Amino acid sequence: MTRRLFASTRPLALLALGGLIVTTLGGCVSQSQYDQTARDNRMLREQLAQVQGERDSFSGQIDGERRLRQQAEEAARQANAALAGARGDLSSLERSMAEMGRQFDSIALMSLDRRTDAALRELARKYAGRIVYDPDRGMLRFSSDLTFASGSDAVTAEGRQSLTDLAEILKAPEASGYELEIVGHTDSQAISPGTAQRHPTNMHLSAHRAISVRRELVTMGLPATQIRASGWGEHRPLVPNTSTGNTPQNRRVEIFIRPSTAGQQGGFATVPDRGIDATIDGARGTSGRGPIDK
Repeated sequence: MTRRLFASTRPLALLALGGLIVTTLGGCVSQSQYDQTARDNRMLREQLAQVQGERDSFSGQIDGERRLRQQAEEAARQANAALAGARGDLSSLERSMAEMGRQFDSIALMSLDRRTDAALRELARKYAGRIVYDPDRGMLRFSSDLTFASGSDAVTAEGRQSLTDLAEILKAPEASGYELEIVGHTDSQAISPGTAQRHPTNMHLSAHRAISVRRELVTMGLPATQIRASGWGEHRPLVPNTSTGNTPQNRRVEIFIRPSTAGQQGGFATVPDRGIDATIDGARGTSGRGPIDK
């Protein structure tokens, strides 16, 4: 467009210049000719100024487009760098997950000796619906309704019989290398005022029941140094608790049978037999430090 403007104004300029030359050579010019020449000259200057303004405008637009292009190129570069970093992070995460999978696959599930495993399966069949055996975890789950009366940590007669059967299995030579971890659980139903006198919270009740099972097994001849007891209260339910909190499936005692760690760092400490009563008293909050609820 600029070239066209220059091309269109060039004849006017030449014509005006020629007129001036002719006038100069010819002598004096009339006022009307002078005025016309001035008007032509003014028009040419205006056209020239317009062309220069358009040229400056186009230059500004070109500079703006150049800056936008540079900004777009920089944004694209940063986006490509971020994408490359994300791909690297994803690859690293996939490698980590694959390694975790390999480690998980390499973890052997709990495997008891054949004689003990078969005996525990038979025990679960004998008390079907009240005892569940999980061979992969080496775990027996006792229904609290089998083992205890409501709100009590005293083992029932039927519960004691089932524990007697378990003790006979674990006193066999094949089971001498195992230790037990007894874990009590409750539902989320609130402790009644009568129960709260001995078991202030569900946490206390679950721990006291686990300790009672431990005491029974020690009384039946299993080594006290190889049995640990603890409680989770209502905090590890098998099924979601109802609005009333009354869920029988969550009231249970689980006994885990594992290879002994005695003599190794992190193994069970040796506890004298008289320590059983002291442990029970401490769990019930009578050790002088007051009850603790977790």
